[in-house]
Amino acid sequence: MGRNWTEYELLMAMNLYCRLPFGQFDQSNEYIRKVAEKMDRTPSSLSMKLCNLASLDSYHQDRGVVGLKGASNLDRKVWTDFQQNWSAMAEKSETAFEVLMDGIGSKEPAHEVEQPSGPSEVERTVKTRRLQTFFRNAVLASYENRCVLTGMAIPQLLVASHIIPWSENEERRADPTNGLCLNVLHDKAFDRHLITFDENYRLVVSSILKKGDIPEFQSSNFAKLEGTTIVLPHRFAPDFQALEEHRNAFVA
Repeated sequence: MGRNWTEYELLMAMNLYCRLPFGQFDQSNEYIRKVAEKMDRTPSSLSMKLCNLASLDSYHQDRGVVGLKGASNLDRKVWTDFQQNWSAMAEKSETAFEVLMDGIGSKEPAHEVEQPSGPSEVERTVKTRRLQTFFRNAVLASYENRCVLTGMAIPQLLVASHIIPWSENEERRADPTNGLCLNVLHDKAFDRHLITFDENYRLVVSSILKKGDIPEFQSSNFAKLEGTTIVLPHRFAPDFQALEEHRNAFVA
């Protein structure tokens, strides 16, 4: 009989669930095999746990994709903890995964180390990097590393764009439902509210980008794309309320 999963191990499993595209949970996946070895688990065990987590994803449930049944109460607890506070759980998860993949091991800390009061600048920088890494991995994997508008699939030119800006809501910083996978050009326009998306996920373009004698490049990348419906992800669909907030700040 296999050993039970711990909450610390589930932090790492959840991290892997978020960073792998949905169709890559098979035990033969080389990355799953590598992570499983470091966790001292079998690829089959880790693959099954990812599918258990998928069964808890309401987005998959709405699509009729149920994953493997048999999720434990602890699976449900960890899943719920993420939904309620993505930023806090993402930092814990990313930290645990970094420790694991750096070869230190997957064992749980023997005790909590008392931290000095008041975070240092280094601690803030590390936390920011971990949240940004988690968010980017989760968003790009959900959209299978493709821009929602153009289909561009060059990771170096893709951005995990925050719908509600990083500076405006700390709790949504690592929430993948607060993200879209955009190429760098459309990310900049989205960030400056020069493009947005309507209630049916169709592109809306500011008049600033359409008026006057504009170059063909500008027309092709904005005016001619207006009305294009974005490709929705395989999980963590963009939050409808967050998109509504973005529309309210749109520069018409």
